[in-house]
Amino acid sequence: MATDPIHQFQISRWIPIEVGGLDFSFTNASAFMVITVATAGAFLYLTTSSRGLVPGRLQSISEMAYEFVASMLRDAAGNHGMRFFPFVFSIFMFVLVANLLGLFPYFFTVTSHIIVTFALAMLVIGTVIVYGFWKHGLGFLKLFVPQGVPVALAPLVVAIEVVSFLSRPISLSVRLFANMLAGHITLKVFAGFVTSLSALGIAGVAGAVLPLAMTVALTALELLVAFLQAYVFAVLTCMYLNDALHPSH
Repeated sequence: MATDPIHQFQISRWIPIEVGGLDFSFTNASAFMVITVATAGAFLYLTTSSRGLVPGRLQSISEMAYEFVASMLRDAAGNHGMRFFPFVFSIFMFVLVANLLGLFPYFFTVTSHIIVTFALAMLVIGTVIVYGFWKHGLGFLKLFVPQGVPVALAPLVVAIEVVSFLSRPISLSVRLFANMLAGHITLKVFAGFVTSLSALGIAGVAGAVLPLAMTVALTALELLVAFLQAYVFAVLTCMYLNDALHPSH
C-alpha cells in the first residue's frame, strides 16, 4: 500500500454524515479544502495586517500576488474587469495553495480530483453566463456571432462557437486535474523505486541513486507546475470574464 501511486487520491470519510439517504460526510478532501482556505486567508491577513511603507519579505509576497492578478485581469478584460478582482484573486489563491499543500508528504491534493476542478470551472462559466445576460441581456448572444462573418457561414460558425463555449468548463477542469494527477503519480512511482531498491542491499542502494535524483527533479518540476497551473486557470478565467464584459468583441 505504501508504494501504491493511486492510494494518495483515495477519499476517506472522517466524519460520516447522512441526511435523507444522501452522503454529506466530512472527508479528507473536505478537510484539506478547509485547510487550503484557512492557510491562504491566514497568510494574507498576517502579512498585510501591519502594513509598512517599506514592505518586508512576506508583505512583498502578498503585494506581488495582488499586483500579479490585477495586472493579469487588466490585460485580459480591461479596467472594467477589476470588478471581478476578488473573484479571480480568490480562485488563484485557492488553486495555488491547494497545489502547494499537495506537495507535502501525507497531505491530500484536492485539485487532483476532477469533481473539485470541475466545480471551480462551472463557477467561472456560471459567473460569465449570469453576468453576461444580466449586463447585456440577449446582446450577450453576440458572443457566438463574430463580427464580419458572412451570412452563409453564420450557422456553421455559431455552432462551432457554441460547442467551443460549452467545452470550456471541461477543458478548464481537465487541464488542472490531469496535470496534478499525472505529476503526483509519476512522483510517487519514482519514490517507490527508491524504497524498493534500497531494500535490496548495497547494490540496490547504488541503483536507487538515479530514481532518487529523478524524484528530486520531479519535485522541483511539480513546484513549478503548481504555480503554472494556478496561473493558467486564473488567466483563462480572466479571458472568459472578458467575454461577459465585451460579448461583441
